[in-house]
Parts: sequence; C-alpha cells; structure tokens
Amino acid sequence: MKSIDIYTDGACSGNPGPGGYGVVLLYKGNRKELSQGYKCTTNNRMEMLAVIKSLEVLKEPCKVNLYSDSKYVIDAITKGWVNKWKKNNWKRNKTDMASNVDLWIHMLELLEKHDVNFIWVKGHADNVENERCDFLAREAIKNGGLLEDENYGN
Repeated sequence: MKSIDIYTDGACSGNPGPGGYGVVLLYKGNRKELSQGYKCTTNNRMEMLAVIKSLEVLKEPCKVNLYSDSKYVIDAITKGWVNKWKKNNWKRNKTDMASNVDLWIHMLELLEKHDVNFIWVKGHADNVENERCDFLAREAIKNGGLLEDENYGN
C-alpha cells in the first residue's frame, strides 16, 4: 500500500459566506495541490471538503497521514463522534441533528477505502504545509469561479 502525506485546510470569509479549501498531497518527493472556492458555505464544510477532495484523488487504496487544523474533523473521527451520530440516525443527542451529514456520509465511504491516520496540527503556527493549504483556500475564495455548495443549508 502506498504511503502518502496529506495536508488540508478550509477557510471562509464570513461564516457562512464565501469559502474555499486547500490541499497539499506529498508522495515520494512529488507534490500535488488542490483548491476550490464556493459562493456560500461554512468553515466546517470547507474543512471537511478538503479531506474529501484529497481522498477522492487517490487512485488506489493508500496509507495516509492526514494533517488538519480542524478539531471539528479530527475529533469527530478520532473520538468516534461521527460513528455515534450515524448509529443514532445522524442525531448528536436526543433532539439535535448532526450538521453536514451529506459530507460525513461521503467521508466515511472514502475512509473505508484508505487507511487514514488523522493528525491535528495547530493552525497558523508556522507549519509550512498547513500555511500553504490556508493560502490555497483563501486564494480560491478571491480568484472567482466560485461554485455552489449545493447541499449547504439542507
């Protein structure tokens, strides 16, 4: 199984507001960067979409070290929250629905294909690749060509 390092970040100008994600994939000295902006979304959705888009580009099952500064994403996966939500019909508790169910469902499908180790990194703390992802996400918002986040608000 190939081993790859992935860095991800999401950003929003306003929350909700225009948003974007940035991804850096590193494999045996090779580098690939991904980014895209959206017209109206949330920071958490962009953090999640960065993870999803990074895993979607992998052409075969891989062993992945995935670095993110999103406690929302990291904790939901590593602390098992998302599996609990899924088991409880996407409810966080007896009354509150989980947010971003569409993205969690898709992310869980991708996580079945890959062996992913989620690693939290402190944002804006001089981690070169995390800073690059932040830059890519923010540039994606500025550069126009923003897409619709079709499931935002559903």
